[in-house]
Amino acid sequence: MIYQTDFDYKTKKGNLVVNVSSVTLKDSELDKKEKNPIEIMKNVFSSGLHISPYIGLKTRNIENSDSKEYLIRTICGTTIDGIFLKKGIPSLPIYGGLIKVKNYVPQRFTELISYKKTSITPPINAFIADGMTSVLDVIETGNGVIPANFRVIPKDSLEKTKAILGDLNKIGINGVISIGEAGEKVLGINVNESMAGIAIIAGITPLCTLKELDYPIEMKISDEMASFENLKPAHNVLKKRKNSTNKNSKKLQKNSILKPSAKEKELKVSFLLSKAWNLIQNVDFDVETCEGNLITNLSYVDKSDLEESIEIMKKSYKLSKRYLSPYYKIIEPEKGTKYHENNKIGIATICSLSSDGVLINKGIMSTPKYGGLLEIGKNPFFTELISYDGSSIDPHEIFIFKNMTYVLNKNNHDENYLNNPDYNFDINGSKKILASIKEVPFIARDKTKEILDGMEKIKLPIFKIGKPRELVYNAKVDTYNFGFVTGSGLNQIAAIKESGIDVDIKAVQGTIEIDEMELL
Repeated sequence: MIYQTDFDYKTKKGNLVVNVSSVTLKDSELDKKEKNPIEIMKNVFSSGLHISPYIGLKTRNIENSDSKEYLIRTICGTTIDGIFLKKGIPSLPIYGGLIKVKNYVPQRFTELISYKKTSITPPINAFIADGMTSVLDVIETGNGVIPANFRVIPKDSLEKTKAILGDLNKIGINGVISIGEAGEKVLGINVNESMAGIAIIAGITPLCTLKELDYPIEMKISDEMASFENLKPAHNVLKKRKNSTNKNSKKLQKNSILKPSAKEKELKVSFLLSKAWNLIQNVDFDVETCEGNLITNLSYVDKSDLEESIEIMKKSYKLSKRYLSPYYKIIEPEKGTKYHENNKIGIATICSLSSDGVLINKGIMSTPKYGGLLEIGKNPFFTELISYDGSSIDPHEIFIFKNMTYVLNKNNHDENYLNNPDYNFDINGSKKILASIKEVPFIARDKTKEILDGMEKIKLPIFKIGKPRELVYNAKVDTYNFGFVTGSGLNQIAAIKESGIDVDIKAVQGTIEIDEMELL
């Protein structure tokens, strides 16, 4: 789509890349005086938190209902990459992520996913999920989190790039949050001395506000090409129902409410694998004695939901004993923490990184490669993969946030199925669970298999040990290595969320002695 961009900002003609979002709104929602969805979108465009205020809008009444569907096209940041390319400037998208804003000042990227190390494209898709953005808070208080992308350009094209961005700004296309000089760190991201970094707000930012308010919105990023001539200012096309007024709407402003970004040199974004290596060092579990510490995830639910949550975990384990671990521990939050004040209770589960720690303690180099979404059935395969070395957030958290798992039974099997010893989900159905693939030098395969077999005996799920250079459930490992697949301790937590219970998920949080844990 970068190549297909032929928009000429001097003539204001040509095609550019757009995101396509769809939201269904009821008449009662459109008539709201408070938190009216149309007014909310207009106010976001008024705030300048967008690539451009020019949008495409189509609406249709839904038959036999009091609802209307809105199809909204917003300009995507990929358009800017395309414009640069047409002017002879190679713009290289590197990351999608989230930026923390404080007092209207962009501080740093707090979360990142590399374009090159994920199957989720573009990576910003991973962050358009429940509870991950707070665009409304930024507008109302100046504090919050907004989605953005990061790219680099050759340093020798920096002045030309700035001139183009200036011309684009004059016609209502911008979205630049921060642009660095050659080799300058940008919002916590290191940049090669021969390149310059540019952070640009995500084009779907105005629509994130509707997701934050739980409106049923579906967003497709970089979805299609559209002619600029068919786009109109949001303020002109976003209208409430005829019998409603627009007294509180604001006019579009040319500049963003954001102030110049922070330039604190010590800020830096770290990927998950850096944290993981340190926790792996704390694993001292011995397969032979079944004693020692393993890495755990720690998730929180309301205390009133604890009993139901445990029952859901038991059900999910009964359905897929081969793929899930039965270990858990109930943990009271520390006094003074938000979890204690909000009457939450913690549920600890074993993290799949524990297997790497066990192997490394035996002198075998095991490297966490990918966290993935595994479709299980007759022929299991990974449908999504995110590299541990290319993401600042645990991949499994992302899949849960985006409601991509299906740990529980699609067919709502009753207790007759759960109690049937002959029931085999690999044959009778398919679902999507969380799994990880690890990488080990093939010379250590025999010893690794012996250790992993021991872990499997104590119900720590290891369900595929590959051969050298073999694709493992369609995931590739490096030459001279083999891969093995482990189940995630967050599968049971995903089942809780699938059941409609609010859960605050925290992967890779610490270590616990295995004999302190209970069995489902």
